[in-house]
Amino acid sequence: MKIKIICLGKTKQKFIVEGIKEYQKRISKYAKLNWQILPDVKLTGSKTIKIVKDQEAEILEKSFPASSFIIVLDENGKEFSSEEIAKFIDDKSTFGKDLIFVIGGVYGLSKRILKRADLVLSFSRFTFTHQMIRFLLVEQLYRSFTIIKNKKYHY
Repeated sequence: MKIKIICLGKTKQKFIVEGIKEYQKRISKYAKLNWQILPDVKLTGSKTIKIVKDQEAEILEKSFPASSFIIVLDENGKEFSSEEIAKFIDDKSTFGKDLIFVIGGVYGLSKRILKRADLVLSFSRFTFTHQMIRFLLVEQLYRSFTIIKNKKYHY
């Protein structure tokens, strides 16, 4: 299975970078995980948040392969338990679909990207930084694979 995580802007906090590296290494036993870090758009005096989100949507859309299943992370999306997301990933792998996870920038994602998604996924009703959710996503991906393979990680 191939999984791609597309996000805007570099991960700046070292502790998050280290955590991501650890879980990416663990995931490599189960799936091929690739990151695509795209440039974010800066808010300036002449740009509103809506304009920034629309410009970021243009950048993101160019990265969406036609045959993949697009999962967009958004606080208003559908919530899954760890077991449910593991089953979902397992089901998608059975059909040979590559998964693309999309994490927005500082201001979130435009409605255009949310409409383009095959699934809008929420990790919680809490709001997390777009940097922190990267780490949470790779940890949950690893957890999902351990659930699928009946490994001792998820209790």
